Amino acid sequence: MSAVTTTPEAGFDADVIVVGAGPTGLMLAGELRLGGARVLVAERLERPTGQSRGLGFTARAMEVFDQRGLLPRFGQGETLETSPMGHFGGVQFDYTVLEGAHFGARGIPQYTTESVLEEWATELGADIRRGWEFTGLDQDDDAVEITVRTPEGERRLRAAYVVGCDGGHSPVRKAAGFDFPGTPATREMYLADVVGCGLKPRFLGERLPEGMVMAAPLAEGVDRIIVCPHGTPPRDRRDAQAVSFAEVAAAWQRITGEDISGGSAEWVSSFTDTTRQATEYRRGRVLLVGDAAHIHLPAGGQGLSTGVQDAANLGWKLAAVVRGTAPDGLLDTYHGERHPVGQRLLMNTRAQGTVFLGGEESDPLRELFTELLAYDDVKRHLAGVVSGLDIRYELAGGADDPLVGARLAHRALTTAAGETSTTRLLHAGQGVLLDLADDPAVRDAAAAWKDRVVTVTGAPLPVEGTDVLAGVTAVLVRPDGHVAWTARAAGADASDAGTEAGAAASLAGTDAEGLGASLRRWFGEPASDASVTPGASADGGAAR
Repeated sequence: MSAVTTTPEAGFDADVIVVGAGPTGLMLAGELRLGGARVLVAERLERPTGQSRGLGFTARAMEVFDQRGLLPRFGQGETLETSPMGHFGGVQFDYTVLEGAHFGARGIPQYTTESVLEEWATELGADIRRGWEFTGLDQDDDAVEITVRTPEGERRLRAAYVVGCDGGHSPVRKAAGFDFPGTPATREMYLADVVGCGLKPRFLGERLPEGMVMAAPLAEGVDRIIVCPHGTPPRDRRDAQAVSFAEVAAAWQRITGEDISGGSAEWVSSFTDTTRQATEYRRGRVLLVGDAAHIHLPAGGQGLSTGVQDAANLGWKLAAVVRGTAPDGLLDTYHGERHPVGQRLLMNTRAQGTVFLGGEESDPLRELFTELLAYDDVKRHLAGVVSGLDIRYELAGGADDPLVGARLAHRALTTAAGETSTTRLLHAGQGVLLDLADDPAVRDAAAAWKDRVVTVTGAPLPVEGTDVLAGVTAVLVRPDGHVAWTARAAGADASDAGTEAGAAASLAGTDAEGLGASLRRWFGEPASDASVTPGASADGGAAR
């Protein structure tokens, strides 16, 4: 699909229109702006609800926020409060058995996440329009036109691409004709923030004959409760306010025997165990991200976190397409990389629902999971699944290198300009080439992509535990933080990571040809004007 001229003079309102201003849509808007795309966000609600279904996010989502420099904006400093202890299907275990893992950032209401992302996207120049409700679309080979209902009346908007970030009921998904197969809801459950009920904490939930309940204090006199009664058939509640506190209190009393009807609720909502996934994440010039692409039983903050990662994967690619620098097929890698992640998300949340919410028939399964979680290998596997730290995209040429396709973990570096880190180098949303062996050939090979890829010469500081960069002489990192290519010292291979052999290997033999192919694969053809000083490095000096 060829690039088109998307200027206002050509009748385009934006390069990309994002429908939905939840965390996923706002994250995508910021990513697109970092990549140089003009973005308009259309949001149905006139103002944020102030409600918060989620109270945190996973370790991998935390890394995504960190690579854009956003963590200090959450009000807890450079590092957020995290929980080492988590669960899988209600069976508790220590997530830190997996190096770098934790159960997630805790105590951060979703409205705080939305506020942080909206401020960031707005600072970057995203045009966020509230009270603009999407009602339909038409697309052709050159553009997408959508209809929105605004406070001033109906409007037609034109863009090169439209992205649905509009939730599980996604009007964009329906209007564009995406298939959305899966399993229908089998039960209805409730979520509420209640006041004056004096509840005892049930952080990981309490299973009782009539169902399961959770309770956790949010503030003085305010508790977050989740109520999952057995035998409550699902209802079609498109308006979250349709459920009443009286219904929630009655379900709570039926399960626990406790009467909370004398209290009140700041807000109440309902949810189900519906599990569905779009068969494709792109149809022509319309794409789906987050809950619009996949819905599931809430478990461990994975929904918000997966949506944020979807946005980080798509944003730089779509921006490159509208900017005209993308190689053929780049946009299709969004589906290729993120659809399998969505499949595993649905798999693990369905499994957790069976273990956690089932009645007596699930007791043998719970006993089995309890036995299995006595083994560290099982803990590491499940911690990787829920945290998202096990995600590794299948990239060409990466079958024999565990770094390729994986996300490069935070690593401090020393350069001629001073100390920096792999995370800080990604703040601008560009590709990063790390020259770790002071090799002019590496820098020269990437010079023609200097408008899209920052080359930094430096050395990683020592770390405790496994050193994944042992024997690595160069690393090409995509804007989303995933490794696209590596070079290793002569005599070192991927199995040397963390060993004396890897650290002691000769630093000769960089694969310049492979680097050039990878640069073309992810960043397009080199710029026609590639005049640079041979051997120069973005750290401010020639190789040391």
